[in-house]
Amino acid sequence: MGRERQKKKNRSSKPKVRPNSNRTKAGKTKVNFLGNETIAKNWDRKLTVSQNYKRLGLSSRLNAPTGGTEKKSVKGEDPAKKLRDSLAIAGPRAATKVATQEVQVERDPETGRIIRVIRPEVDENDNPLNDPLNDIMDMDDEKPAKKPQTDVVAALEAQAAEEEEWLATKKQPRKQSQREEEWIASLVEKHGDDIKAMVRDRKLNPMQQTEGDISRRVKKWKAKHEDTT
Repeated sequence: MGRERQKKKNRSSKPKVRPNSNRTKAGKTKVNFLGNETIAKNWDRKLTVSQNYKRLGLSSRLNAPTGGTEKKSVKGEDPAKKLRDSLAIAGPRAATKVATQEVQVERDPETGRIIRVIRPEVDENDNPLNDPLNDIMDMDDEKPAKKPQTDVVAALEAQAAEEEEWLATKKQPRKQSQREEEWIASLVEKHGDDIKAMVRDRKLNPMQQTEGDISRRVKKWKAKHEDTT
């Protein structure tokens, strides 16, 4: 028999956090920012994960955020412009309204009639119909400016380059074992250079190694023995 409160806790659907669990009370995975020395030095515990990543010049997720993002208000910004939809189509009055321009005219010296109107050169990106999609297409054509690289990103890239060089020097080609060399030697002694016969040999090839696999092994075995001889 237990208390009523204990029974309610046992029946509760709220996930219980274990002491050694790698998840928070909300069920999200904890971020181990102490795994890297550079990030641990520049990590601010008072900020959230997204805020820390943004401050350090990193990305918390590769895909676009699924929820809302934090927006900072700019001083002197008109709230009406902020709420205005960029894809909203202007009304008929706004479309018919044309800005006044100054043009040059060429007149007939005798009669004074206008012969030709000299208009200013029209910009290629001119938008006389006030089409909102035109501005978006112009923005897509422009190359996005690269974000300035932070000191943390530069340190992480240098660390990654050092680790890559270390792994390249550490990596060594696979060597054939003594048992494998004896097996290849018996195949070559019996069948010579006939790889297909080696594949069909059930006694010497009980594991049914493929033609390509045996060919690679024989080639490596011959290269080693040619160097020794």
